[in-house]
Amino acid sequence: MATRKFADHTLYHLSPKGFWKKFPIVPGDAVVVNPEISSGLPIPTLNRYPPPGSRPEKYATPATKASDPAQNPYWKRDVRRAYPQRSVVTQAELATLLLDHAKAEAIAAPGEDQKAETSSVPAEQQGSVDLTQAIATITSARKAYSENKLPPTPAIAYKKWRPQRTEDAPHDPTAYFPMLLFK
Repeated sequence: MATRKFADHTLYHLSPKGFWKKFPIVPGDAVVVNPEISSGLPIPTLNRYPPPGSRPEKYATPATKASDPAQNPYWKRDVRRAYPQRSVVTQAELATLLLDHAKAEAIAAPGEDQKAETSSVPAEQQGSVDLTQAIATITSARKAYSENKLPPTPAIAYKKWRPQRTEDAPHDPTAYFPMLLFK
């Protein structure tokens, strides 16, 4: 024999008792559509056990590196004085960087044969090179841009709109209608 399972509305919810059950202030049982309906108020001892706030232990903030005053000085936390640091590149350094970059050869892909290859680490140049001479050397060796090799263009996140004519809105063919529709 199968047992009949159903939701008991009085099991987990408060319900009025005694005098207020028979004569409630708001509509009584005589005019209620469903007298067995739940009040919707949960019984606190059954709904959340143990109740929140009844735990004896207290929360303690875990110790971190930031909570140690010896490892967290004020000057590291003071963002008002976090000024941008200047970086200086002299013309001689820039010239050597440009010349080294121009000499750089293509690196073989990881899957290609790499037998008896020596590492191509640029050697340090003795003496300083003038920036204008470095630029002249690079541009004379090869053109930076040509018709086949154009400079990079900035990426555009949206498609450029090109107007296309669509059919006109319904109107009287003999009337003056200056509106043109595009999509």
